Amino acid sequence: MSSPTGLRRFVPGAQPAPPPDRAPAPPGSPPPGVSAAAAAAAAAALPDTPGVLERIRASKDAVAAAAPGETCEMCAAAVVPSHGHVADLEKSSLLCVCRPCYLLFEHSKAGGGRYKRVPDRYLYDPARPMAANEWDELEIPVGLAFFLDSTQAGEVTGFYPSPAGVTECRLDLSAWERIAAAHPLLAAIEPDVEAALITRTDKTNVIEHFIVPIDACYELAGRMRMLWKGFDGGTEALQSIAEFLDDVRSHARDFSLEPS
Repeated sequence: MSSPTGLRRFVPGAQPAPPPDRAPAPPGSPPPGVSAAAAAAAAAALPDTPGVLERIRASKDAVAAAAPGETCEMCAAAVVPSHGHVADLEKSSLLCVCRPCYLLFEHSKAGGGRYKRVPDRYLYDPARPMAANEWDELEIPVGLAFFLDSTQAGEVTGFYPSPAGVTECRLDLSAWERIAAAHPLLAAIEPDVEAALITRTDKTNVIEHFIVPIDACYELAGRMRMLWKGFDGGTEALQSIAEFLDDVRSHARDFSLEPS
């Protein structure tokens, strides 16, 4: 059975879609959309990055042991279930990739800037909790939203769960800048591949904020698109959001302990 594709591949338990008619790339071919020159430049840069080549070699054993099914969307090699993702900035999409391809794009110039690897860090900042009036300044109509700094748009945009999966909302950027100045975690998101996730619990009026990988936001969008019912989402969708937030909390590290 093939692995899920599209948003479904980020949603636990989603049923797979039919596999695409795609032949494996010839050995040594650069990833799709990456010129041979760009791939060569990225590869040449790897020895200057401590440990990258060693990690690529070590990952080969894990790739060889991967179960048949999902393959890297860049080189068609088998990938393990806990594989990483690379953002295609030109198409505003994510690619499931094997470890060697993921490590290739750790270099900021790899792929001519079209591709960026998605970090796997989850962070929170317990020392600087957000206040209710700060949340109100963002004018988000629901209790959960994530915020993405897009280099193509040149600004921060907000998104929140809805029957369509997620709904985009334009922010008061001056309000965002004031809040980000008071909360360094919000200013620390890596553009295009990380998001600031902010959630407000109505019963306790507690406001939490995190840095999460952008693929976590894809997962949230997929959950909502598949589960949302009625005006407020329904019991199943709300339970899924609660489980998603519990998972974020379990992965989050203290921002103040991160190396500067």
